[in-house]
Amino acid sequence: MNISIIGIGLLGGSFALAVREKYPKARFIGVDASQVHGQLALAKGIIDEAMPLEQAVPISDLVVLATPVNTILTLLPGILNTLPEQATVLDLGSTKESICTLADAHPKRRQFVAAHPMAGTENSGPGAAFRELLPGKNLIICDREKSAPDSLKLVEALFLDIGMKLFYMTPQEHDLHLAYVSHLSHISAFALGLTVLEKEKDEQAIFDMASTGFSSTVRLAKSSPQMWAPIFDQNRENVSQALADYIEFLQRFKTLIDDRDVSNSLDFMARANVIRRVLEGIEKR
Repeated sequence: MNISIIGIGLLGGSFALAVREKYPKARFIGVDASQVHGQLALAKGIIDEAMPLEQAVPISDLVVLATPVNTILTLLPGILNTLPEQATVLDLGSTKESICTLADAHPKRRQFVAAHPMAGTENSGPGAAFRELLPGKNLIICDREKSAPDSLKLVEALFLDIGMKLFYMTPQEHDLHLAYVSHLSHISAFALGLTVLEKEKDEQAIFDMASTGFSSTVRLAKSSPQMWAPIFDQNRENVSQALADYIEFLQRFKTLIDDRDVSNSLDFMARANVIRRVLEGIEKR
């Protein structure tokens, strides 16, 4: 089986490493705009060969789109145009409605599977890829009924074999839920990081005073802007609503602090603590 990875970064590289362990006979072809990324992916054993997109797609059994979501929109129609009849194209984008709408308009829609692995770190590039990123994590597949049975079966088998848990939803459900549980947390981290940098000009003081709590909260601010700006744009309506809801709660908290309303401040935080029970319940599944 020839598997072409378009975009050899954290996600595409980690997918290749995990699948390679379970499918040692698979051949991995890397396609990346960066020659340095291609060389590093070869050196790390992520891919067996690097080649241009127009050469890789026609010889592929599976094409995996692991680029930023704006690039997925640019590349997907052309990839479907040149995709072999029995081959499958899979995207791993963090937004789904725009991508699925584009795919729906193509004659080869049934050869496409829309998926999103719920895994990642703040690091990027093939140097950040590691085999253990995806096993044990959740995978969301959207509009599965629009994919050909063989294409869907292949994708499901690959992700199940590397130890992922599969969930299914519509693209609209995906983008709404992700706006709150993923996209908003990244925006919060970017805003917190910028707030501290703007108000605290002494970088050494930031380093000396930063606690583990600050470091863990602001960790996502180290994420790639090139990846996240298109995500926020494609999911802008849901992200905007999530931000409005978040700002409302921040304003409520500010008012409690300004009014020295300790009793209601305690209640505010106690209600938020319920998230611990929710997350612990999810981890036990």
